[in-house]
Amino acid sequence: MKIRNWHIVTALVQAAIALPAFAQRPDMMPYVSILEPQFVPAAEASLVEEDEIVIGVARGKVAKAYPATDLAQHGSVNDQMPDGPIEVTWCGVCSTGAVFRAQLKGRLLHFDYDSMVGANEVHKDRETGSRWQQSTGEAISGPLKGSFLELYPFVRTTWKEWRRRYPSTVVLKPLPGYDERIPALRKLQKANRASNGEGEAPKAAFGHDDRLRPKEMVAGLRIGTDEKAFPFAQLRIARVVNDRVGGAPVLVVHQPSSDTTTAFEARAKGKVLQFQAVDADTSSLTDLETHSSWNAYGLCLEGPLKGTQLKTLILMPEFWFAWSEFHPATKVFMASNTQPSEQRK
Repeated sequence: MKIRNWHIVTALVQAAIALPAFAQRPDMMPYVSILEPQFVPAAEASLVEEDEIVIGVARGKVAKAYPATDLAQHGSVNDQMPDGPIEVTWCGVCSTGAVFRAQLKGRLLHFDYDSMVGANEVHKDRETGSRWQQSTGEAISGPLKGSFLELYPFVRTTWKEWRRRYPSTVVLKPLPGYDERIPALRKLQKANRASNGEGEAPKAAFGHDDRLRPKEMVAGLRIGTDEKAFPFAQLRIARVVNDRVGGAPVLVVHQPSSDTTTAFEARAKGKVLQFQAVDADTSSLTDLETHSSWNAYGLCLEGPLKGTQLKTLILMPEFWFAWSEFHPATKVFMASNTQPSEQRK
């Protein structure tokens, strides 16, 4: 196995106390970013199981899937899409998956794992040495301090659902040695999903908002200065949410079979729309204003608005303790009439 940049490995070993707990085990491979990712066609992705979580990105005819079991061994994948460079990130401590445009003001950036802050990963760019909080995309130190990376459209879904949507997708190919650890990591991730939010926040987490359980999975949305968390447990009940965030009409769609959550601006041709599910898994919707038929990804398939694509809003999926500590003013969506005692702290 060829590992690039051994100086990074040495630095990580020397600062092992700052590594995520899962990356300190002696049986783990070096926790280094992927700079030259390789991919295989979906038909050759024998290591990926149907219900496995992937981070999916698509642009034009290019669709790529990054399995969480592999991302968890690197934290960062520096890659390229038709419209520019991206960084695909995953923090195994807080289950935060996010994709950013890997450039700022036209300058290309390459990222490595640096440390943990608030139980969330911090990555450092090689070009300026600035350190970036993964959960927010903000530079917290260095020459670019105070800058924000732009989120790149992505979805947290299952391999089965992503492959159904994009049959010609390619999948990140594990590096030699790292592929051997995938079965063990898969068991760990499945155990985390089965825990249904049970468990305490890491001691390093500086936010302790008790409106939800620390490890409850949420989809966080920020529009302007307004922020809202949509707990998966509540979305499985509601499935379709017609809401307003930052003054904008918002549609949130949750497909329970895969826990795929998507969000859009609920407006087409100047008209604000209200939606409802047509089937149990919310793969089909209809709007109440024009009675057009839509899929779960904001595309109108039949009716007066046929061919219309709703504007995509990018959600940040992660444990509640991570979302709430970096977004302390967040509101919380509840499907029932029982609201949290305090919607805004």
